Formats: sequence, C-alpha cells, structure tokens
Amino acid sequence: MRRSLAELRSEWRTGHLMVLLPLGLIVLISVTDILISPDIHLGPLLVVAPAITASFAGARLTALVGALALVAQILIAQLHGGLFTPNHQAQIGALALVTVLIVAFCRVRERHGRELTQVRTVSDAVQGVLMRPLPEHAGPLRIATRYLAADDEANVGGDLYAAVRTGSATRLLIGDVRGKGLAAVGDAAALLGAFRELAHRHEDPARLADALEASYQRHLAEIADAGQDIRENFATALVLDLPDDHPVIRLADCGHPPPLLLTPGGGAHLLPLPRSGPPLGMGDLAPVERRTEEFAFPPGSTLLLYTDGVTEARDRDAVFYPLPARAAQLTPAASPRDFLDRLRRDLLAHVGGRLPDDAALVAVGREA
Repeated sequence: MRRSLAELRSEWRTGHLMVLLPLGLIVLISVTDILISPDIHLGPLLVVAPAITASFAGARLTALVGALALVAQILIAQLHGGLFTPNHQAQIGALALVTVLIVAFCRVRERHGRELTQVRTVSDAVQGVLMRPLPEHAGPLRIATRYLAADDEANVGGDLYAAVRTGSATRLLIGDVRGKGLAAVGDAAALLGAFRELAHRHEDPARLADALEASYQRHLAEIADAGQDIRENFATALVLDLPDDHPVIRLADCGHPPPLLLTPGGGAHLLPLPRSGPPLGMGDLAPVERRTEEFAFPPGSTLLLYTDGVTEARDRDAVFYPLPARAAQLTPAASPRDFLDRLRRDLLAHVGGRLPDDAALVAVGREA
C-alpha cells in the first residue's frame, strides 16, 4: 500500500497543475447537470475527464480521476430521478466500462514504455562496447564525434568509427555498413574488431585496408555458412593515418564519401580521391588495387569525416544537404565538439528533425 501511495504521489507531481483540468471538468459538468433541466443529461460528458488524464498521466491517476467521474455520475443520478432508473444505470455502466478501457490502455502504454527504455539501455550498452568513445586529444589532434541513428529505438546502427594510437601517429576508420539499425550491428562489430587489431600491424593505409578486406571476407564467409544471405553485404570505409610530426593526411578510400577539409581562412573543399578502391566485401567483384593518397593538413585546420547519411539527407523539397557550403558557414568554433554540435543542429533543421538513415560525424582538428 505504501508503494502504491508513493507511485500515486509521483504521478501527481508529474501531472502537477494539468490534473486540475479533468477535475475542473468533473465539477463543472456535475454542477451544470444538477442545476439545469432534468430533461437535459450532461453526465455522459464526464468520460472526457479520464480520457484527458490518460494523455499526461499513468494508469493509477487515470483510474482515480475515472473513479471521481463515476462518483459524480452517481450523484447526478441520485438527484435526477433516482439511481436505479434505466437511463442512469446505462450512463453509469457506460462510464465505468470506458474508464476501464482507458486504464487498460494506459497500462499497455506503460509496459511498452518500459520495454522501450530497456531496448534503449541495451543499445546504449552495445554502442559503448562497439563504438568506444574516441580520445578528445591524440598527439596534436583534437577529436570529436557525433552519431545519429535512424531507428527510434536504437542508438547504434551500421555507421561506425574508431581510432587507434600507434606510437607517434593516429589511425582512424570511418565506415558505413550496408543497411541501418540493429540489422547492421554484426557486420559493424566485425569490422571494428578487425581494425583495432590490424591497425597496429600496417602503417600504410592501403595495406591496412587490404587486411580489413581479407578479415571482412572471412566474416562474411562465416555468416554465409550459417545460412545468411550475403550477396549485398559490403561496407564503404576510409582508412586514415595522421602522423604527429608531419602535418599530412594519408588515407585509403574504400568507396566512401571523400573527407571535407576546413582551413583557417574559411575554405572548405572535398579531398580529391582519384583512385578510390572498392567497398570492403567487394574485393573479389572489383579487384582494383587500393592506393594511399596524401594531402596537406595545415595546423589550425579541421578534417571532417562523415557517412552518406549526412550528404543524402533531404529537406521537404528533396534537396540534398549541401555539406561543403554549410560547413564553410559553420566554421569550426573553439573546438571540434562545438563545430559538430552546430553542424548537427543545422543538419536536423534541414531534414525537419529526423534523418532517414544512420549518420556518423568525426571532426579532427590539428592544433597550431
């Protein structure tokens, strides 16, 4: 009983002044029905009180308001012709039935809410294991990330990123596994695990990408043996090596969108990648030799890595998000984190608040 009272108090605090609306309606309808002609019956309107309460409160408070409405209906019946007239009995029975249905709906909604909370808790734990937070500082680099999942009930999906420190360099991976949401988590986990192990063995990004290709092919073979269709399984990726002592970007492209380099003067341009390699998992179908490209990374610049969930985001007029132009206007502020916060808000405003696909953003700033 004590627990029930505590839960009721909690619900009351949640609804605070809002509960005055259904209570006021009960009083207004009851007084009006009692004062006007007996031939006019307003009692059936009392059902609006528990219905309104269910919109902002739980089952217990809704049941309490419904019970008060039922008491009010009984009082009206007693003062207008007697409690046992067929009309009043029908009104009381109908109000009781509707109140029970509303309370039952509230309980179903509460159970779904608890399940949704549990799913989100699990997905947060999965993301924490797979998508380990990148270090904010790595040598002369400052790093920030943002992940936007398309699924409402999951905070992890097919987009991925990782960073590994190897002595005097930082190796980065950003990728996009085909698909979205929880269905792509297995492939993303395999790719992230392989990168964290192989990044210490290969200094050249192209050779590291080749090693990731071999590991990913083994993963696909294993799930194919388990009966899963892998005909369209692949992942685009960028593999980068950022040395501490040289202001350069060394990268190998595996069919991924090119990075965006933001320079201190306000410029923003996509890095040209003339020799893009095939996505991971498609090496057998497109046997093109991967090459390492090198670009200048001047101190004070910011490198923006992203997945196609960003560039393929559209507004109501089906216009794609103009990333280079918008990023140039949202020039990096005090830190990569501030820049990504501003870019995230701008991106969500462009699409109306919801992305159709998972999106990942990684901003790497090189200190002057």
